[in-house]
Amino acid sequence: MGSKVEAMTLSMGPQHPITGHFRFILEIDGDIVLKLEPDIGYTHRGIEKVAEYRTYIQNLPVVERVNSYCDSMGTLLGYPRVLEELMGIEVPERAKYLRVIAAELNRIASHLYAICLVAISTGFETMLMWTINDRELILDLLEMLTGQRITLTYPTVGGVRYDLPQAFKEEALKRLSYLERRLEDYRKMMLENHTFKMRTQGVGVLKPSDAIRLGIVGPNLRASGVKADVRKDEPYEVYDRMDFEIPVLKNWDCYDRALIRALEIEQSIRIVKQALKELPEGPIRARIPPLPPKGEAYSRVEAARGEFGYYLVSDGKDKPYRLRIVSPSFRNLIALPFLCRNVPLADVPIIYISLDLIPLDVDR
Repeated sequence: MGSKVEAMTLSMGPQHPITGHFRFILEIDGDIVLKLEPDIGYTHRGIEKVAEYRTYIQNLPVVERVNSYCDSMGTLLGYPRVLEELMGIEVPERAKYLRVIAAELNRIASHLYAICLVAISTGFETMLMWTINDRELILDLLEMLTGQRITLTYPTVGGVRYDLPQAFKEEALKRLSYLERRLEDYRKMMLENHTFKMRTQGVGVLKPSDAIRLGIVGPNLRASGVKADVRKDEPYEVYDRMDFEIPVLKNWDCYDRALIRALEIEQSIRIVKQALKELPEGPIRARIPPLPPKGEAYSRVEAARGEFGYYLVSDGKDKPYRLRIVSPSFRNLIALPFLCRNVPLADVPIIYISLDLIPLDVDR
C-alpha cells in the first residue's frame, strides 16, 4: 500500500532577514520545500496615500522612503521627472549630468550591498567585510555631493539641490579607479571560489521565457539573458550620450545574479567617469511654476533593482490627486515562489538574497 506524504507548514519569519521584516510560509517534506508563499505587509507605510496629503515638494523625502537606504537616487529620480513631464519643465544640462553621476554612484553602492548579502548567505564573511567597507568609499562621495550618505533627497523638481563641490572630481576618479582594481579581488575571492560556485551554480535557475512571463526587471532579468534596460531602451537625462554596455548572462542562476551586479558596477564606473569628463557649465535648477496643470503623466527610470515607474494625476492643486508607484522589488518578488518549488530548504535563503529584494520596496 502506498503512503500519502503530508507536508508540514513552516513559518520563516517575520524576523529581519537582513533587508527588512519579511515572512515566508513554507510547505516542506523533510528538507524539501514544496511551496513558498511570501507574507508581505510588515513594513507597509502607505506612502502612496500619504503623498495625497503633502505638497509636491514635501513629498520628495516621503517618496524616497520607498527604498532609501540602498538606492535613494534610483527610488526618487522618477518622481521629479514625472512632475517635470506634467509641467513641461526643461532641466538644465548640468543638472542632468549631476543626476546621472549621483544615480550611478548610488547604483554602485547598492550593488556592493547586494554582493555582500550574497557573500554572507553562502558563508563568505571576509567578502562581506570587503564590499561593505568599499561601499563606504562611495557613500563618502555621495556625502560630498549631497550632504547625506543614505537618504540623499538630491534630485528636486527642475534639477538638483547642490552643485558639484570643489575637489569632488579628483576624489571620485581616485576612488573609482581603486574600485576597478578591487573588482578583480572580488573575482578571485568569491566569483572563482569553488565553494561559492557549488552553492550558487544551478541553483534558482530562472529561464529567459519565465523571466519575461513573470515580469521580472533589472539585473535579475539581465542575469536571465534578457537585454532590457530603461537607460538604453528609453533613455532619460543624458544616458543617450554615455558609452556603456548592458551585460547579460546565459546560465540564469544565483551565481549569475551575483556576477551581473559586479559587471554592472564596472559599467557604472564607466558612466560616472564619462559624465565627470563631459560635465558642462551652467545652472543646476530651472524655474518651476507654483502649481502643475490638471492632467496625468508617467515616468520610469532604471533603478539599481530595475524599473521604477511613477504615475501621477494632478487636479491643479498643490497636492497630488493620485500617485502610483511601481517598484522593482514588488515585481521581482513573484520569482521567489516560482523558484522555491521542490528545492532544498538550505537553498531558500540563497535564492531570496540573490534576487536582491527589499521588503520596504515591496510594501511601500
